[in-house]
Amino acid sequence: MNSDPIADYLTRVRNAIKANHRIVEIPSSKIKKEITKVLYDKGYIQSYKFEDSAVQGNIKIALKYNPSTKQSAIVKLERVSKPGLRKYAGSEELPRVLNGLGVAIVSTSKGVMTDKEARTQNIGGEVLCYVY
Repeated sequence: MNSDPIADYLTRVRNAIKANHRIVEIPSSKIKKEITKVLYDKGYIQSYKFEDSAVQGNIKIALKYNPSTKQSAIVKLERVSKPGLRKYAGSEELPRVLNGLGVAIVSTSKGVMTDKEARTQNIGGEVLCYVY
């Protein structure tokens, strides 16, 4: 049993990038699916596929690399809100990652979205992670 599934998700992606893997397979959950959709929409991953098996299912993520430099599109994945210390922010206090170049993934009452989307909808929530 895993006490922090989101940290496990981020660590698996981080480890796959360091090992220069093209595809990473992660056990599925609703929040992980939503985070994957946000990463795809913002262009950090090439593609994804949800495989629903009998019990839990898997998420297959195709990582994105620069063809000439072999550099990953994701430079850093950082977990912010942890089970021991949750980090919440209102719509005015939402963090700007790298002065707007990166994204903060926020879990709100209207679903999982980026900090920019949450700011435009004027809603706050739990800051899950930073991606840049």
